[in-house]
Amino acid sequence: MRRRDFITLVGGAAVMPLTARAQQAGVMRRIGVLMAIGADDPEGQARIAAFRQGLQKLGWTEGQNVQVDTRWTAGNIDLDRKFAAELVALAPDVLLGTASQTVAALQAATQSVPIVFAHAVDPVGAGFVDSLARPGGNATGFVLYEYGISAKWLELLKEIAPSVTRAAVLRDPAIAAGTGQFGAIQSVAPSFGVELTPVNVRDPNEIERAVSAFARSPNGGLIVTASPLALRHRNLIVTLAARHKLCAIYNLRSFVTAGGLISYGTDIPDLLRRAAGYVDRVLKGEKPADLPVQAPTKFEMVVNIKTAKTLGVTLPLPLLARADELIE
Repeated sequence: MRRRDFITLVGGAAVMPLTARAQQAGVMRRIGVLMAIGADDPEGQARIAAFRQGLQKLGWTEGQNVQVDTRWTAGNIDLDRKFAAELVALAPDVLLGTASQTVAALQAATQSVPIVFAHAVDPVGAGFVDSLARPGGNATGFVLYEYGISAKWLELLKEIAPSVTRAAVLRDPAIAAGTGQFGAIQSVAPSFGVELTPVNVRDPNEIERAVSAFARSPNGGLIVTASPLALRHRNLIVTLAARHKLCAIYNLRSFVTAGGLISYGTDIPDLLRRAAGYVDRVLKGEKPADLPVQAPTKFEMVVNIKTAKTLGVTLPLPLLARADELIE
């Protein structure tokens, strides 16, 4: 090698960012992941797979230059706290939280380790960041959606079942997002001529009792808001809707693949892949305080045609034309 080439090579290495050199040299970086879903849930596995795919596309290979430590809480707030502390004790380079309650637990456990949230509702109101444009602290990430989408669920319910005058709203009152989503629906309910009945989702027996009691009166429908516990109990909720012949609107595709009627919401695996991009930037030296919180870019409407036939519901053609996926 000529002397000039050697000097150029050494000089280039000297100005290369330390984090980039560490990645290339195979130095192991560590990511702690706190999932607000159960390890045995296919939805959870799909989400963590999307995150890993995103990392791999950016040059992070598990076992070579990155280690991913994952904990699963299945919507249990006590486990959120326990596993958040456990992950922080592992001295990770960055933490990933899914859902608002896991992010809250991670921030309670550390104010110094960088945190990326994959899908949080109202991160400013929850106190995770100072503002969307300038997060300001040790956390940043992606918004699941604004509370306004909750009004869209009621609009869809009336579109597919115009006779509905009563709606049971399943939500988790223990989390801020549960109260916020219910409030957004409540604000528009009078304009649709719909009376709301809140139903807690923390206990399966309570869900069954409340929905069964609600279904004894006519002209009812269901709206299932976003929460880890609603997702955990989705098979029960879908079964109850079918048993009582209730039209139901859900927030995630997985409810519809389980037999639910229709869902409208964010493509969460897409958010996990995008979150991998922020994790990559943090690992390369950027600070969460300087990375603006981003809004979702992909929404999807999924309709189960078989369930509609079972319920005897004739779905409007314009709605079918808008659907991203029809399940036969």
